[in-house]
Amino acid sequence: MSHIAERVKAIVAEHLDLDRGAIDDKAEIVNDLGADSLEMVEMTMLFEEELGIEIPDDVAERIVTINDTVMLLEHWRLGAREEAGAEG
Repeated sequence: MSHIAERVKAIVAEHLDLDRGAIDDKAEIVNDLGADSLEMVEMTMLFEEELGIEIPDDVAERIVTINDTVMLLEHWRLGAREEAGAEG
């Protein structure tokens, strides 16, 4: 499991008061884990803070599963690194 996947599960588990081991990669954050829209926004902000990235709202709205979250964060983190390299 990647570092990002571990952090996503830890943040979701802590924020939703769930057992981290019970969170499956295919779990839908709203339908399966019980998050509401405010919790999704709060967790997105925590993901951004954790990784030092900014996720556009229209992209964040497409997050459905834990795996979606991990893939999106890995993509945006890679993009942030590429931009930093281009600036330097």
